[in-house]
Amino acid sequence: MPQKILIVDDEAHLRMLIQQTLEELEDEGVELLTAADGEAALEAIKAETPQLVFLDVMMPKLSGFDVCSRVKHTLGLKDVYIVLLTAKGQEFDKQKGQDAGADLYMTKPFDPDALLEKARTVLGL
Repeated sequence: MPQKILIVDDEAHLRMLIQQTLEELEDEGVELLTAADGEAALEAIKAETPQLVFLDVMMPKLSGFDVCSRVKHTLGLKDVYIVLLTAKGQEFDKQKGQDAGADLYMTKPFDPDALLEKARTVLGL
Protein backbone atom coordinates (compact mmCIF):
# COMPACT_ATOMS: atom_id res chain seq x y z
CA MET A 1 0.00 0.00 0.00
CA PRO A 2 1.54 3.32 -1.02
CA GLN A 3 2.23 5.98 1.57
CA LYS A 4 0.11 9.08 1.11
CA ILE A 5 0.52 12.79 1.79
CA LEU A 6 -2.48 15.11 1.73
CA ILE A 7 -1.84 18.77 0.90
CA VAL A 8 -4.64 21.09 2.01
CA ASP A 9 -4.76 24.80 1.16
CA ASP A 10 -7.49 27.01 -0.25
CA GLU A 11 -4.93 28.85 -2.37
CA ALA A 12 -4.18 26.90 -5.54
CA HIS A 13 -0.66 28.34 -5.97
CA LEU A 14 0.33 27.21 -2.47
CA ARG A 15 -1.06 23.71 -3.06
CA MET A 16 0.97 23.60 -6.26
CA LEU A 17 4.13 24.88 -4.54
CA ILE A 18 3.90 22.23 -1.81
CA GLN A 19 3.13 19.55 -4.40
CA GLN A 20 6.19 20.54 -6.44
CA THR A 21 8.30 20.56 -3.28
CA LEU A 22 7.27 16.97 -2.48
CA GLU A 23 7.20 15.70 -6.08
CA GLU A 24 10.44 13.74 -5.81
CA LEU A 25 8.79 11.54 -3.15
CA GLU A 26 6.50 10.16 -5.89
CA ASP A 27 9.58 8.39 -7.30
CA GLU A 28 9.74 6.57 -3.96
CA GLY A 29 6.11 5.41 -4.21
CA VAL A 30 4.46 8.21 -2.23
CA GLU A 31 1.06 9.34 -3.48
CA LEU A 32 0.34 13.08 -3.27
CA LEU A 33 -3.29 14.08 -2.71
CA THR A 34 -4.77 17.59 -2.52
CA ALA A 35 -7.83 19.30 -1.10
CA ALA A 36 -8.94 22.93 -1.38
CA ASP A 37 -10.97 23.36 1.81
CA GLY A 38 -11.54 21.86 5.24
CA GLU A 39 -14.55 19.73 4.32
CA ALA A 40 -12.76 18.19 1.33
CA ALA A 41 -9.74 17.56 3.56
CA LEU A 42 -11.83 15.70 6.12
CA GLU A 43 -13.43 13.56 3.42
CA ALA A 44 -10.02 12.77 1.88
CA ILE A 45 -8.58 11.83 5.27
CA LYS A 46 -11.51 9.50 5.99
CA ALA A 47 -11.31 7.90 2.52
CA GLU A 48 -7.54 7.72 2.03
CA THR A 49 -6.03 7.73 5.57
CA PRO A 50 -2.82 9.54 4.59
CA GLN A 51 0.22 9.15 6.84
CA LEU A 52 0.97 12.88 6.61
CA VAL A 53 -1.19 15.98 6.16
CA PHE A 54 0.09 19.49 5.44
CA LEU A 55 -2.90 21.52 6.56
CA ASP A 56 -3.54 25.24 6.09
CA VAL A 57 -5.24 26.91 9.07
CA MET A 58 -7.28 29.70 7.46
CA MET A 59 -9.72 28.00 5.05
CA PRO A 60 -13.37 28.14 4.04
CA LYS A 61 -15.94 25.66 5.39
CA LEU A 62 -13.72 24.23 8.14
CA SER A 63 -10.52 25.74 9.54
CA GLY A 64 -7.36 23.68 9.82
CA PHE A 65 -7.83 23.72 13.60
CA ASP A 66 -11.31 22.17 13.18
CA VAL A 67 -10.10 19.54 10.70
CA CYS A 68 -7.17 18.63 12.94
CA SER A 69 -9.36 18.35 16.03
CA ARG A 70 -11.89 16.12 14.25
CA VAL A 71 -9.18 13.85 12.83
CA LYS A 72 -7.34 13.45 16.14
CA HIS A 73 -10.16 13.62 18.69
CA THR A 74 -13.44 12.73 16.95
CA LEU A 75 -12.17 10.15 14.44
CA GLY A 76 -9.31 9.05 16.72
CA LEU A 77 -6.79 8.83 13.87
CA LYS A 78 -3.72 9.32 16.06
CA ASP A 79 -1.38 7.86 13.40
CA VAL A 80 -2.13 10.64 10.90
CA TYR A 81 0.74 13.13 11.30
CA ILE A 82 -0.65 16.65 10.91
CA VAL A 83 1.49 19.68 10.16
CA LEU A 84 -0.43 22.95 10.46
CA LEU A 85 0.81 25.57 8.01
CA THR A 86 -0.15 29.13 8.74
CA ALA A 87 0.80 32.77 8.50
CA LYS A 88 -0.24 33.10 12.15
CA GLY A 89 2.87 32.64 14.26
CA GLN A 90 1.61 33.93 17.60
CA GLU A 91 1.97 31.75 20.68
CA PHE A 92 -1.83 31.72 21.11
CA ASP A 93 -2.26 30.15 17.66
CA LYS A 94 0.46 27.58 18.30
CA GLN A 95 -1.28 26.62 21.54
CA LYS A 96 -4.60 26.32 19.68
CA GLY A 97 -2.88 24.02 17.17
CA GLN A 98 -1.48 21.87 19.98
CA ASP A 99 -4.89 21.69 21.63
CA ALA A 100 -6.39 20.55 18.30
CA GLY A 101 -3.84 17.72 18.24
CA ALA A 102 -1.40 18.99 15.60
CA ASP A 103 1.93 17.19 15.54
CA LEU A 104 3.80 20.22 14.22
CA TYR A 105 3.09 23.89 13.60
CA MET A 106 4.99 25.62 10.75
CA THR A 107 4.63 29.27 9.84
CA LYS A 108 4.46 30.63 6.30
CA PRO A 109 6.53 31.42 4.42
CA PHE A 110 8.06 28.01 4.98
CA ASP A 111 11.36 26.60 3.76
CA PRO A 112 10.58 24.03 1.03
CA ASP A 113 13.63 21.98 2.07
CA ALA A 114 12.34 21.83 5.65
CA LEU A 115 8.96 20.63 4.35
CA LEU A 116 10.55 17.89 2.27
CA GLU A 117 12.83 16.88 5.15
CA LYS A 118 9.83 16.67 7.52
CA ALA A 119 7.95 14.51 4.99
CA ARG A 120 10.94 12.17 4.64
CA THR A 121 11.28 11.88 8.41
CA VAL A 122 7.58 11.21 9.05
CA LEU A 123 7.35 8.63 6.24
CA GLY A 124 10.67 7.01 7.16
CA LEU A 125 12.28 7.63 3.76
